[in-house]
Amino acid sequence: MPCVQKSSSTYIGRMAPTPTGCLHLGHARTFSEAHNRARQAGGRLFLRIEDLDPLRCKEEFTRAAIDDLRWMGLDWDGDVVLQSRRRQLYLGAWRRLKEAGHIYPCQRSRREISSLAPHEEEPIFPVEWRFDPSEGNALTEPAGVNWRFRVPDHVAISFTDQNFGPIEKTALRDFGDFLIWNRDDVPAYELAVVVDDIDMGITEVVRGADLLLSTVRQILLYRALHAVPPHWFHCPLVCDDFGRRLAKRTGGLSLQELRALGASPAGVLSQASSYMEGNAPTPPDFPCAIVPS
Repeated sequence: MPCVQKSSSTYIGRMAPTPTGCLHLGHARTFSEAHNRARQAGGRLFLRIEDLDPLRCKEEFTRAAIDDLRWMGLDWDGDVVLQSRRRQLYLGAWRRLKEAGHIYPCQRSRREISSLAPHEEEPIFPVEWRFDPSEGNALTEPAGVNWRFRVPDHVAISFTDQNFGPIEKTALRDFGDFLIWNRDDVPAYELAVVVDDIDMGITEVVRGADLLLSTVRQILLYRALHAVPPHWFHCPLVCDDFGRRLAKRTGGLSLQELRALGASPAGVLSQASSYMEGNAPTPPDFPCAIVPS
């Protein structure tokens, strides 16, 4: 497992793409913000590839992401960090959470949960489906079953975002017990990024506003692991012509495609700003085909 050299600087940031597709305008906007904030603070910036999912993460997308970031003029400190090589860190955190009674095994499938509220993007896990944490005491490894973090009932979790200001969400109203380990033996996003950010000494997390709810969950994990949360800066979302958040499946807006059409890094950032949530798109300074996802 690669060793991450921690910095004496008061600011340590990170860029953390997931290699499940090509980077798009939204990534360019967010990673540029992360880069600028780290450099303006005189701090350090790491590049972490979040390649935990063996089915969806592809090496070709990792190479493309690194190439796109370099084309954008975004540099980083130290070696590239690969989550796929840090399993022992995640296992250690799983054991600590299990021993402290914060998590429990869960046999319920995603389909079962979604069926309770089919029109909600993320239904709240029913409290009556909870297990007693002691029911998992006999399990020494996480594989074969989902593991959920038990949220404190009806407790409000708040933080001050460096961009959006005060944010508050209430457990069991805005979010419920959440996955920290999947039955296919892959750590869930919430756990992996918290463990990595603690280990790497990250002092500020810069990412998209679609992860605001993840932030309150992660604050609970920081507390359970007896660690101090970083500061948070959430960027406005970049949307397509139809007002929908960009996804990697969205055609016409990937950096690879825009580069092939003659885009410049400055032009990409200008276009990303014009497509930010709440803004009316303006004509780009390069050919751009916007295709519905």
